[in-house]
Amino acid sequence: MIDKGAVFPMFYLPPVAYFSKINSHKPDIIIESHEHFPKQTYRNRANICSPDGELTLTVPVVKGSKLHTNVKDVKISYDFKWQRLHWMGLETCYRRSAYFEYYEDDFAPFYQKNFTYLFDYNEQLLHMILKFLKLTVQLQDTQTYETSYSSIPDYRNAISTKKQFEFEQKPYFQVFEERNGFLKT
Repeated sequence: MIDKGAVFPMFYLPPVAYFSKINSHKPDIIIESHEHFPKQTYRNRANICSPDGELTLTVPVVKGSKLHTNVKDVKISYDFKWQRLHWMGLETCYRRSAYFEYYEDDFAPFYQKNFTYLFDYNEQLLHMILKFLKLTVQLQDTQTYETSYSSIPDYRNAISTKKQFEFEQKPYFQVFEERNGFLKT
């Protein structure tokens, strides 16, 4: 039984709230790897700020990978060029931001190379972002699926695409803030 840290899902380009909670529970972070893949979650989608408000980027998964498949076994679909669309969206929305040029060479390979499994893709992205944020954490995968954890915080269903997660967030400069106001993404 896990007795310290906190349990998190593996997300694609996680929202700020995810990293805020990781920061408050570091260094012991447990990543859920045995849950059934839930649809319409941040596990395969991300929201970015665009000139017209939030823009959702979704990583398509192979049909049949959606129901009763362990999240670690969900395969990415390459039936259409989603990577090109995501990269174009990121470039269009963030090219003029202060540090895009600094980070683009690190992010670009994720939109050029094919990954088989969504979990592996997200995990490599997460490691890179944690490094950029200078968050030193010990990531550990779950060994089995537990419906709940009584001794540690469980964020597997707390941060959702369907509801706003309440946490204290200091405003920061956003490229399209003058058009959309400050967006909590």
